[in-house]
Amino acid sequence: MSTSSFAILPEPPYYAVIFSSLRTAGENGYGDMADRMVELAAGQPGYLGMESTRGTDGFGITVSYWASLAAIADWRSHAEHRIAQENGKALWYEHYEIRIACVERAYAKRM
Repeated sequence: MSTSSFAILPEPPYYAVIFSSLRTAGENGYGDMADRMVELAAGQPGYLGMESTRGTDGFGITVSYWASLAAIADWRSHAEHRIAQENGKALWYEHYEIRIACVERAYAKRM
């Protein structure tokens, strides 16, 4: 079993943005934009990593990790990310919820 899907993160504290979503039917450019957002986020100051999964029913969860609330705010207001947000509302998501949490403690079983 590979652990490549796990983000490699520093010791806490840090922040997690938890994006839970239910996709609409149809691609409508979603895959390309999602790939671009991963690439773009990875270059943002304060970005620490990401973990994402989506089921066959269209329900998905993406957790992005950030060094600070300011870094999250900067990402939220990034011009290209704002376009993706608007497309998400109009085209890609039937329902979504965003939660921001401070990670105070983390531990794992490693292989």
